[in-house]
Amino acid sequence: MQNSNNKNALIFGGSSGIGLATAQRLNKAGVHVTIADINEPLDDFHCCVRYIGCDVRKSTDVERAVQIATQDIPLDWLVYSAGIQRYGSVVNTPIAEYDLVHEINTRGAFLACRAAIPEMTGGGSIVLVSSVQALACQEGVAAYAASKGALESLARAMAVDHADANIRVNTVLPGTVDTPLVRSSAKLFAGANPSDKLLEQWGNDHPVGRVAQPDEIASLIAFLLSDQASFLTGASYRVDGGLLAQLPVRL
Repeated sequence: MQNSNNKNALIFGGSSGIGLATAQRLNKAGVHVTIADINEPLDDFHCCVRYIGCDVRKSTDVERAVQIATQDIPLDWLVYSAGIQRYGSVVNTPIAEYDLVHEINTRGAFLACRAAIPEMTGGGSIVLVSSVQALACQEGVAAYAASKGALESLARAMAVDHADANIRVNTVLPGTVDTPLVRSSAKLFAGANPSDKLLEQWGNDHPVGRVAQPDEIASLIAFLLSDQASFLTGASYRVDGGLLAQLPVRL
């Protein structure tokens, strides 16, 4: 990654999955990385970065994370990768669960950007981790899809509002990725069958014939953060193994 030395990055939801893969990739490129997450990192990687316990539902936690991450140098890059999944239609999703999904997936992103943007005094780049389900849905994901769709609109609004401050905002929309979140969903729906078999089936639904690995998403995030993407803002980038390029009808 070019132009990464001395950059300062804050990753919300950086303790596992896509967020952790992004933290690892940036750290290897010489970026100062801070992870803000309600859980500690899943491996010993936290010895190489700053970890801050943070509940993204709480504005005080989010503001504290930004303050700690910027106490030495201004913030250059922000990644919002925190998120949860809940299943159900608008009829059978409990209101409390709908609110929880939006608190973490959408409101948390709003809080993170609200606190971080004023600290990007020299300009910066923001990447929000959305989902292909912001554009096309399976059954029973009403709350999740709505939250990810909201992230898309939020990113576009911020890209317009803060372009004059040289702050770029983009989203990535992954397909199925081998993360703890996806594996927990596989266990939920596999029943008595092996969850790995269901995960493999989900991978076969993608034209490339497999699910993504977190670092494959992280590579796109790292590019969008970098100066190599200096003319890219207000845009959504699918990284879905061709999932949304295909029609479900087979010849």
